[in-house]
Amino acid sequence: MVDEPKPKNAGRRRRTSVYAPLTIKEKKARKSAQDMLREKKKELEKAQKNFWATKNKLKEIDQVFDGKKQIIEEDKIEEASPNIKAALKDKEVIFEPNTGPQTEFLASSEREVFYGGARGGGKSYAMLVDPLRYCHKQKHRALLIRRTMPELRDLINHSQQLYSKAYPGAKWREQEKEWKFPSGARIEFGYAENLTDVLRYQGQSYTWIGIDELPQYPTEDIYNFLRSSLRSVDPEIPVYMRATGNPGNVGSQWVKEMFVDPAPANTKFEIEIKTPVGIKKITRRYIPAKLQDNPYLMQTDDYYAMLASLPEVQRKQFLEGNWEAFEDSSFPEFNKQLHVVKPFDIPRNWLRFRAADWGYSSPACCLWFAIDFDNNLFIYRELYTQKITADIFARKVLEAEQGEHIRYGVLDSSTWARRGDIGPSIAETMIQEGCRWRPSDRSPRSRVAGKLELHKRLRPDEETGYPSLFIFDNCINLIRTLPMLPVDKNNPEDVDTHAEDHAYDALRYGCMSRPIHPVSKKFQDFGVGQTRDFKPADKVFGY
Repeated sequence: MVDEPKPKNAGRRRRTSVYAPLTIKEKKARKSAQDMLREKKKELEKAQKNFWATKNKLKEIDQVFDGKKQIIEEDKIEEASPNIKAALKDKEVIFEPNTGPQTEFLASSEREVFYGGARGGGKSYAMLVDPLRYCHKQKHRALLIRRTMPELRDLINHSQQLYSKAYPGAKWREQEKEWKFPSGARIEFGYAENLTDVLRYQGQSYTWIGIDELPQYPTEDIYNFLRSSLRSVDPEIPVYMRATGNPGNVGSQWVKEMFVDPAPANTKFEIEIKTPVGIKKITRRYIPAKLQDNPYLMQTDDYYAMLASLPEVQRKQFLEGNWEAFEDSSFPEFNKQLHVVKPFDIPRNWLRFRAADWGYSSPACCLWFAIDFDNNLFIYRELYTQKITADIFARKVLEAEQGEHIRYGVLDSSTWARRGDIGPSIAETMIQEGCRWRPSDRSPRSRVAGKLELHKRLRPDEETGYPSLFIFDNCINLIRTLPMLPVDKNNPEDVDTHAEDHAYDALRYGCMSRPIHPVSKKFQDFGVGQTRDFKPADKVFGY
C-alpha cells in the first residue's frame, strides 16, 4: 500500500506577523486615504457612465447616417461635434416639433401623459410621431386608437404621408390596419366606440398606446381597459400611455379629474397603486395646448378669428382650452365663488336633516343640511360611496352624524319598492339599523319641480345679492358634479339621467323637503307672509 504524497508545507506551522497598533494620526491618514479612494472610484464610475452615454449617442447618430434609425432627439444633436451637426443639417428633416407643448409632449418621460386643451395645437400630429421613437427595435408594438372608423381614417391618411418617408421599407397592411417596419416593429391603428369594440385588444401586448380625442368617451372604462395591455418584453423599450383631447365632450369631467386637477399644468405627479409586493407609483402629466403654439395655423388669423367668433362657452373650450366651461349646463346659476363657502360651526339651534340617493353599482350619496332662521340651506357634509350594501351604508350615515340631532331624513322612494325579493326592502334594511327615513316625492313631474326649486335656491336675491343655498367646500362630489350636469336632450326641463346625478338627486330631495314660499315684501308685523296693511274682517276675534 502506497501512501499519498504530502504537500511540501504539510506539518509546518504558518508564519505569522505581529504589528503594532495604529496611532491616532495614522488612523486619520488611513481614513483620509480611504475617503479619497471612494471619491476617485465615484469619479471613475461617473466617467464610465458618461463614456457609455456618449458612445450610445454616437451609435444612434451612426444609425441615422446608415439609415437604420430615423428618429433622434434634439439634445443628442446639440452634443454632437460641429462636423456631425453640419452633416445632419444636410439630411432632409421630415418632422420637427414646434417649440413649446408639442416638444414637451414628445420629450415627456412620464408613463401617462395627456396633451389637451384648445383646438389647432398640433396634438394629433404629435400622436402620430411619438410611437416612431422605438420603431428600430423588433419588439416595439404600438396601438393608436380613435372612437370611430371614419375618425381613424384621417389619422391613417396622415401616417401614409409620414411613415414611409421616415422609415423606407415600412409597409402599410390595409387588412390588418397596421404599419410593419423593417426591424419587425409594428404600429396598429384601431377604433373602439364601446367596451365591446375594445375586447378585440384583450390579451394583446403593446409598448405604446395612444388615444386621440380621449374626452369623447363618457367614462374611463375604455382607457383603463387598454392600460391593462401595456407591457414590454424588452428592457430597452419603456412603456408609455398617451392621450389627447379638447374640453367640451361627454367625458371632459373624468379626464379633467384624472389629469388636469391633481397638479398644475406641466407638472409631474404620482399615483400610488397597492400591489402584493408593496406600493407602486405611476407617473402622470398634463400638457396644455393653445392655438398660438402652432405657427402654421397662426400664419394667418383666419382660424383664430373663427374660434373667437364662437359662442362664449365654445370659445372658452376651443380657443382658450378652458376645462371649467360647460355647455348646456342644467344649472348655469351655480358659481363656486358665490355658492361654496368655508366650513363653520353650525349653531345648535339650527334645524338639521339629511337626504340621500341610494345606489350599489352606481354611487350612493347622502347630504346633510342645516337651515338658518332666514330659510337659507347649508349643505355641510356629504357621504359618497359605491358598492356597499344598505346596512353598511346606514351604519356609515349614523357614524357620520353621531352626537347631532337630525330632525328627519329623506330617501329615494324607490328604495321602499319590493322587486320580487323576499325580505325587507332597501329602506327597511336601513331603518332596522336605526337609520330612519321618509320617502321622497315621486309624484308626476316631481323631478321637474325639484329642479325648479333648486333654481330658486341658487338664484341670487335681487336686494341682497346672495342665494339661499350654500355648500361647504368639503362636499367635493356635489361641487364637482353639479356644474357639469347636462340638460336632458329629450326633456329640457330635466337633467340628463345618464350623467353622474346622484349628488344632485340627494340635493333635490333635500330642497323639496324645505321649499321656498314667496313672502310679501311688506312684512312682518303679524308674522311671516302678513303685511302692515292687514285689517281683520272681525274686530272681536281678529280674523
